Amino acid sequence: MKKIILTITNDITYDQRMHKIATSLANAGYDVLLLGRNRKHSLPLKPAIYKQHRLNCFFDNGKFFYIEFNIRLFFYLLFNAFDIVNAIDLDTILPCYLVSRIKSKPCVYDAHEYFTEVPEVINRPITQKIWQVIEQFIVPKLKHCYTVSDSIAQLFEAKYHTRFQTIRNVPYLIDQHLSAEPTIHQERYILYQGALNKGRGLAQLIEAMQWVDCKLILVGEGDLSEALRMQVQTLQLQDKIIFKGFIAPENLNPITQSAYIGINVSENLGLSYYYSLNNKCFDYIHAELPSITNNFPEYQQINSKHEVAVMCELTTQNIVQSINLLLNDAQLHARLVANCKAAKMEYNWQIESQKLLAIYRSVAAI
Repeated sequence: MKKIILTITNDITYDQRMHKIATSLANAGYDVLLLGRNRKHSLPLKPAIYKQHRLNCFFDNGKFFYIEFNIRLFFYLLFNAFDIVNAIDLDTILPCYLVSRIKSKPCVYDAHEYFTEVPEVINRPITQKIWQVIEQFIVPKLKHCYTVSDSIAQLFEAKYHTRFQTIRNVPYLIDQHLSAEPTIHQERYILYQGALNKGRGLAQLIEAMQWVDCKLILVGEGDLSEALRMQVQTLQLQDKIIFKGFIAPENLNPITQSAYIGINVSENLGLSYYYSLNNKCFDYIHAELPSITNNFPEYQQINSKHEVAVMCELTTQNIVQSINLLLNDAQLHARLVANCKAAKMEYNWQIESQKLLAIYRSVAAI
C-alpha cells in the first residue's frame, strides 16, 4: 500500500477540499496522512478514514511562522516514511521538494490558488519576491501538478512549461436523480456565505440593500466583521441585514437550499482573484440556487455553458439591478434553478475525484 503525505499550513479542521482529496485517496487504497499544524484554539480532530497529524509551532502567523513551519515540516518528512509527498500550495513546497529529492520519491504539487498573486502577497513586494523565487526554482522541475481552475492551469503552463491539470473544488453530488420540477425556494432571502474579508464586494452589497426589498443573510466571519456591522448600523439596515456568524459546513446546507438568491461577487485584487473559482459558486449550483456572480473568466465559462447566474460588474448600482432582476423575474429565476440541476451533474466531486485518482495512479506507477 502506497503511503501519501498531504501537507497543508492550516489546522485541518475546516479544509473541505483536503478532506475530499484525502478521503478519495484513502478509499482508493492508499495509506493517507493529512499533515497540518496545531493552533491555540484548534478544535479536536474528527475521526476520518485517513490519518491526521498536526505540527506544533511557537509562531502562529507572519514570516517567522512560515520559516518555523517549513523547518519542522522538512524534518518530519525526513524522518517519516512515504512513497508520495503532496505540497499543497507554495507555502509547503520547499520542504516537500527537498525531501523528495533526498529520498528519491515523487513530489506532487496542488496549487489551491495563484499564490504569488494573492492580495496578502502582492502588497508585500519582498515577500512576493521570495515566493516567486521559490516557485521559479521548483515548479519547472515537477512532473505532477494540478490546480483549481483552467485559467490558473494555463498561466502556470505558459510560465513554466509544466503541465497542470484542473481539479475543481466542487461538492459531492448528493441527489443523483433529478426531479422534473424546479426547486421551490419558499423564503425570499438573499444569501452570502463565506469569509467577511477584503475583496469580497461586501461593502457594495450592503450599500445596495438600501434599494432592495428583501432580507440579506450573511454567513461567516472575517477581518471586516466589525466594520460591516457598523456600516449596517450607519445605514439603519439592521432589520434587513442579518449576521449569522460562522456556521459549520454540515449545518449550512439547509440555509443555502432555502435561499432565493446567492451572492458571489469579488473585487479584482490580482490574478489569483481574477481567475478564481470560489467554493460558494458550486455550493450555490448544488443547492439549485441562482446567483449574482462576477463576470470573471471562469464564471463566464460556466455561465456560457449552463446559465446559472446573473453576471454582474462590482458596483453598487449593478448589484441593485441584478438582484432586483432576479427578484422580479420569476421565469428567469426558474430557468436558472433548472440550469443548476444540469450543471451539478457536470461539476461534482464524483467526477473530479476520478481525475484526481488518475493523477495518483500515474505517480504511483513510477
